[in-house]
Amino acid sequence: MSSVLFLSVNPFETRVALRERARLVSYRAERHRTSSVVGNLYKGRVTRVLPGMQAAFVDVGLPRDGFLYVREAGGILEDFTDIFRVDDTPSPTEVVDTDIGDLLRQGQEILVQVVKDPIGTKGARMTTHITLPGRFLVFMPTVGQLGVSRRIADDAERARLKGVIEAFGGGGWIVRTAGEGQGIPELEADRRYLLQLWSQVQAASERAKAPHLVHHELSPVLRAVRDTFTIAVQEAWVDDEEAYEEILDFLEQTDPALVPRLKLYRKSTDLMSAFGIDRELEKALRPKVWLKSGGYLVVNQTEALVAIDVNTGKFVGSTSLEETVFTLNLEAVREIVRQLRLRDLGGIVVIDFIDMEDPAHRLELYDALQAELDNDPARTQLLPMSEIGLIQLTRKRTRPSLDRTLSRECPYCHGSGKIKALPTICLEIRRELLAAAVAEVRDQVSLVVHPEVSHYLQGPFRDLLRELEEVHGLQVILRENPLLHQEQFEIIG
Repeated sequence: MSSVLFLSVNPFETRVALRERARLVSYRAERHRTSSVVGNLYKGRVTRVLPGMQAAFVDVGLPRDGFLYVREAGGILEDFTDIFRVDDTPSPTEVVDTDIGDLLRQGQEILVQVVKDPIGTKGARMTTHITLPGRFLVFMPTVGQLGVSRRIADDAERARLKGVIEAFGGGGWIVRTAGEGQGIPELEADRRYLLQLWSQVQAASERAKAPHLVHHELSPVLRAVRDTFTIAVQEAWVDDEEAYEEILDFLEQTDPALVPRLKLYRKSTDLMSAFGIDRELEKALRPKVWLKSGGYLVVNQTEALVAIDVNTGKFVGSTSLEETVFTLNLEAVREIVRQLRLRDLGGIVVIDFIDMEDPAHRLELYDALQAELDNDPARTQLLPMSEIGLIQLTRKRTRPSLDRTLSRECPYCHGSGKIKALPTICLEIRRELLAAAVAEVRDQVSLVVHPEVSHYLQGPFRDLLRELEEVHGLQVILRENPLLHQEQFEIIG
């Protein structure tokens, strides 16, 4: 798969974009004042234990206490199937019915890791099952699971890598996607580095007094290189010389074969603009996404779930209605998964495909969606298509979506996406005018409104002003103020 990685670095933010098959599939902007805390290790103090929710709040020094579920506090092992395939685990994880009160008490100091950034009013999600990612491996000192990245497809290579980590012992080990094709010396070096890092974390935790940051994740640019720059990436462009040298040094120590693929962008123009990334991002923030055939998707993100609707649009097909619908639905599948990745959409996702009658078509569509989701780095769970053509899935969410990162709530509509219609505003004005005239016994008022409302009152709704004067004896002097919200108006006696 042809992929290109773009890294734009300046004193205020780090932007990372990934293209696959010449299409943008991933984008992340990390503002340095609000950097992600995912992966950070803290020595925290339990502030509240909630038996009714089987969870606890933990103070780690962030603005809001973190949240720790019982299954992430030692009761049940964390699910790592977002990293490796289920068939790689030595045995199914045993579910243990453990009470949060048996594991934690108020005031207790514990070592935790952030697995999800604070979102909105929610604090960060925590776990006590530590994962330390290296270049080729992930070390899990508190569990004993072994696995190979689900994105490594070759069975012989998977078996070879599994054999290497089985000899490691001491905790759990996962071979990352970047580990494909690596020899035993490279994997062994990564293992030694992670064991040494864990020893440093333990020593720092013993010395620290909660709340305290014990281990900080890599810088945004190195984290992007570690997690994204694999053998599948043909080129990686970076526009900052200092960051370029930092990445170069990192690759020379961890993966020298990738050094020739790193490119320094020396032009004065913005990297993301020069390669057209910014134009693609503008489209990613729109609810409507056009398909090449002429059909389109409508993507709506709500608090409860993400709804995606597939529409025929301008696509009319050439044979039968069933074939037309099936062809369009198949085209929509790849774009839907791309949008999920690009927009960082997580939680519950409901997809409304166009109705198909043929059961074979429904099954083929489901299989196509599952195949595309297998290429998504985030963990997903796909449910069968319902009788009315809906498909539900869940996608792991670790940070705010692209829309919530790059946008803010509209101060005009306060997030509803709508404002009152002009006739609605005009009729509200009529009611307020009549009430004011009765209360203050007057026959003339000045009305200050937005120009759009003024034009409507003098045009399609001019009978309203005439009715007020002729029937109710109230003369209205109309004035305009473009600084007013369209829904606002002032009545001056």
